[in-house]
Amino acid sequence: MDIEHLEKLWTITDQQKKQIEAGYLRPKTLGDYLAQWAEEYGDRTAVIDNSTRLSYRQLNRQSNRLAAGFLKAGLKSGETAIVQLPNSASFVLVIFALFRIGVVPVLAMPAQRENDIASLCDQAEPSAYIVPDRFLGFDYVSLGEKLQSRYPKIRSLFIDGASNSHQTINTLRTDPVPLPDLNPFNTALLLLSGGTTGAPKLIPRSHSDYAYNFGTSADVCELNESTVYLAALPVGHNFPLGCPGILGTLSVGGKVVMCRTPGSDEAFRLINEEKVTHTALVPPLVKLWLSSKEWDTTNTDSLSLLQVGGAKFDPETAKRVSPVLGCKLQQVFGMAEGLVCYTRLNDSVETILNTQGRPMSSGDEIRLVDGNGNIVPDGEIGELHTRGPYTIRGYFNAESHNLTAFTKDGFYKSGDLVRKTPEGNYVVEGRVKEQINRAGEKIAIAEIEPLIEKLDAIDECVIVAVPDDELGERSCAFVTHKQNIQPPTLKELRAYLAKLGVPRFKQPDQLELAISWPLTSVGKINKKTLIEKAQFKPTSRRAG
Repeated sequence: MDIEHLEKLWTITDQQKKQIEAGYLRPKTLGDYLAQWAEEYGDRTAVIDNSTRLSYRQLNRQSNRLAAGFLKAGLKSGETAIVQLPNSASFVLVIFALFRIGVVPVLAMPAQRENDIASLCDQAEPSAYIVPDRFLGFDYVSLGEKLQSRYPKIRSLFIDGASNSHQTINTLRTDPVPLPDLNPFNTALLLLSGGTTGAPKLIPRSHSDYAYNFGTSADVCELNESTVYLAALPVGHNFPLGCPGILGTLSVGGKVVMCRTPGSDEAFRLINEEKVTHTALVPPLVKLWLSSKEWDTTNTDSLSLLQVGGAKFDPETAKRVSPVLGCKLQQVFGMAEGLVCYTRLNDSVETILNTQGRPMSSGDEIRLVDGNGNIVPDGEIGELHTRGPYTIRGYFNAESHNLTAFTKDGFYKSGDLVRKTPEGNYVVEGRVKEQINRAGEKIAIAEIEPLIEKLDAIDECVIVAVPDDELGERSCAFVTHKQNIQPPTLKELRAYLAKLGVPRFKQPDQLELAISWPLTSVGKINKKTLIEKAQFKPTSRRAG
């Protein structure tokens, strides 16, 4: 590709030049890709949302009309807009309309509320906020109005649904107009980082790197025109959006089925009605689906592949996927910041059950390092650092954080503790921050949780670090227990661990029973909520 010609058209960084020359990045915007798909796939069904069915041609035409409406409403290239929509055809139309006019969508999750969105406003300074009128009983219009009064830079509140006081997505659409010329190597969208303990950072993904992300994912996952993808997880999340997700499915002419909630009642019905072939879940939802199969007789035989990612997937549960759901399992380990690893469809059963796969791109660079930054030998656990054609070099508007989140030579410090197998696959063992500093002694949470889960009474265990005046941090084990089996007391739990040779300082200081797990907006267990609960429990339930 002629770099000199591209440089005459757009500003391109030195790093992007290398990726272009290597064939990873292409000079096309995401809006360009939709136009290409409309040409290639025409009247094939692209998106299904309840009774709404849009062909590729309709999707392209309607997003053009919506783009014109956004321009007419005053949005300008280079601005940002928070998009907080549930899984819907409107979500797809809105993001492509914004892509086409150079307004950068900040993809928020429907479950997020005022404090979360305010944090995004502080970072992104949006000009617009795009929400449904109501979803799952929540009034998003009132939330939008409250945020507008708090953040005057939010000039426009656009509603997907009915509104007498604000412009709606349906009424915005107007005749197409000339669209701005955009740099395909500039930021196209802002994703949220996937932390479970703090406010998310904003992740800038360019048109070209994100197209490479979902296109390569679609190739690795062997999607084609026969693929019917069920979007069960919130589509503002990187996993169902582009790994390969809805965009990867659209790139090959497949069909996307929108599922408003990821519970088995709606999902199983849609799998049956639309003959869904592919979907993606996080581990807690897999367990929910497996449990539902004990009583739900809905036919889901069309499902051929279940992707599981977002958190470590224990091998025992992984073993149940194929016999219970009747489909192949693919483990996915990735991050919205870039790097995505997949087990391959032809991998051995042992590899699929026990590893999180290997990088999808030949351009991905990975090194595993110890606490001093030294590379660890294969087979040993280290923090994963990564660099590559679709991995970011910095968070949005976070210069001070970037100094610690990235190495001087551009590697992203993921915080994931990982080991590499002799076959070249990676196994996620935990997080750097998932350790407890108890009176100066470091406790690896990933070491203790599996031991507790071996107890007959225990279904799942999550250990969190709780601030403590005397110890600095104490360990609190939250457990869900099996029906009709009495869970252990803290004293009994400690005695059990002591018999296994676990030293006293590694045994939980506090034990709490959980009926269900609080989840983040992307379906991960919300450890921040667990920590808050542990802090307010009576001291009688803690160690003396």
